Amino acid sequence: MSEMLHAADTLTKIGPAISIFGSARIKKDSPYYATSEKIAQGLAHAGFTVIAGGGPGIMEAANKGAFEAGGMSIGLHIKLPKESKHNDFQTISLPFQHFVSRKATFFMHSLAYVVLPGGFGTLDELFEAVTLMQTGKIPAGPVILVGSDFWSGLMTWIRTELEQTALINPLDRHTLTIEDDPQRVVEHLTHFYQDHPGVMARQPNAPV
Repeated sequence: MSEMLHAADTLTKIGPAISIFGSARIKKDSPYYATSEKIAQGLAHAGFTVIAGGGPGIMEAANKGAFEAGGMSIGLHIKLPKESKHNDFQTISLPFQHFVSRKATFFMHSLAYVVLPGGFGTLDELFEAVTLMQTGKIPAGPVILVGSDFWSGLMTWIRTELEQTALINPLDRHTLTIEDDPQRVVEHLTHFYQDHPGVMARQPNAPV
């Protein structure tokens, strides 16, 4: 609880923010690292705050892109064997001991989610975002899966095994989407919030 309260106080005035999720194990020479960096750079130029996990890999690329573009770059860092230290590209760095408070902080402050390739942690964040939207706990917003080669099999399984059997509510194809081009990711998000100004105006620290 103290971690969530401290994060809520620290992030009260960060403005409209978008979270970028992805693996800590992605190396700097990976095309996904470059893609994450370009997306974050474009979001910063568009006036969005970028929130990432604060560690290496995709998280570092996201923080780096926003930071070096002169935007607000926030890292929510949890110390793990693969993420022993936070990266150096953060305007605000928040340390966490507990996953539950870290994840709640992401969803309390984000308008949308950009998800690059990752493992169980990334999948956990992706499915929690969609669950919270479908249950009305957070406002609906774009969830963009970056990397069609990586995500298309999962999306086919979700459509056929979950959606068509009515195990989940129908997915909004204008919200949950797959995209490869960093510029189109940024354009999708900017256009969505131009069309939904009321969502942009919502207060931070929303209950999850």
